[in-house]
Amino acid sequence: MNSYKKALYIYNGNAGKKNVLDILNQTVGVISAGCKELTIVATKEKGDAERICSEKGSSFDLVIILGGDGTVHECINGLSPLLKRPKVAVLPGGTCNDFSRSLNIPQNLEQAAELIFEGSVQNVDVVKEGENYFVNFWGTGLITDASENINDAIKGVLGRISYFISAIQTIQNAEPFNVKLNIDEEIIEERAVMVLVANGRFIGTNELPFPSLELEDGLVDLFVVKVAGFQLFKELLTVKGSGVVDEKNQDIQHYQGKSLKIETEEVQKVDMDGEVYSNTPSELKVLKHHLQFIGIKKTP
Repeated sequence: MNSYKKALYIYNGNAGKKNVLDILNQTVGVISAGCKELTIVATKEKGDAERICSEKGSSFDLVIILGGDGTVHECINGLSPLLKRPKVAVLPGGTCNDFSRSLNIPQNLEQAAELIFEGSVQNVDVVKEGENYFVNFWGTGLITDASENINDAIKGVLGRISYFISAIQTIQNAEPFNVKLNIDEEIIEERAVMVLVANGRFIGTNELPFPSLELEDGLVDLFVVKVAGFQLFKELLTVKGSGVVDEKNQDIQHYQGKSLKIETEEVQKVDMDGEVYSNTPSELKVLKHHLQFIGIKKTP
């Protein structure tokens, strides 16, 4: 049973008052029972979670993040540069909660709160890109187009499937691009409609069809999806698809590495953990076991 002297609980202060009160009622009692000192902080605007973690993270044994993948992304960007980094727990409070799914965290908030004290500590890899960090995925091409084209109203109503509705809409205008990859000093040149670098196992609540994905192996998995491979990739990610991608499939190329440099002939926007943050070229480096998250270890 885990217990903590000082814990910081971060939540979105802009959520509806009733919704926030319901969530706090479900979780605070469970959490306070396992923490000698619990500090609760509300974010007010974008960037607050990163700033709070950067300024206060080292003072706590545990940081609890209530929110979706965007909030988790902000928090790990605040925590990752710290010399003294606390353990991290995630309470899934967003639309997709993909990273929490990679940690096998229950999507029920009360159960997720109980797991903070009953779960196992995982030494999770973090990937650094310039001054940014991510834990779930990096993508360019169609995945970025889909992210940018999600209609907020549709997202609110349809949630998990909005990502793929957007992807289906953008595929009609997909333009292949030339990409040059430097993977642990091996040079590879391809033509693709999407490049995906995955650390986590889920996108849009759907599990990626690649069994090799691990959070603790010191490697990222890079996928180059060609025009002919996108339909297969899309089907495998939606409820219509099942199974895994054959490693011999020439339309979806799979690589692993500790450090990557990704260059495109024309500048491409880059999506990290569901938000567009930067552009190509990008240099990525895996920071092995950089943060400790609480979850349930995946059984073979």
